[in-house]
Amino acid sequence: MKKIYFCGSIRGGRSDASLYQHIIAHMKIDNLVLTEHIGNLSLSLSEKKPGQDQAIYKQDTEWLKESDIVIAECTCPSIGVGYELAYAERLQKPTYVFFRKGKGSLSAMINGDPFFHIYQYETEEELTALIDSALKL
Repeated sequence: MKKIYFCGSIRGGRSDASLYQHIIAHMKIDNLVLTEHIGNLSLSLSEKKPGQDQAIYKQDTEWLKESDIVIAECTCPSIGVGYELAYAERLQKPTYVFFRKGKGSLSAMINGDPFFHIYQYETEEELTALIDSALKL
């Protein structure tokens, strides 16, 4: 069982939230997903409390340190996900980046970094198969 840090857009947009939910449910069959809240369809983008951002930063960086692997769905651009990927690289965590073909382009800073394992996919079935392969390594 691996501890997975899953990255997906929250404040950058929730257009792929249902996809995140399916991916997380799939990974949870045999693993622990530390960031399963990313798939919560009712996650509020506008509700902010004092000190919340600092608490999120602290919790997320602790989860990144604890994780065995980082899985990122990057079709919807997100500054936060980019930061998480850089943090994962700093920690030397195996990091797999996925994005859908024909739905924009991946940041050059991510795509050009040889540290990341980057895969394009077309269907959710293809994505789950790619994730399964990454988790077996």
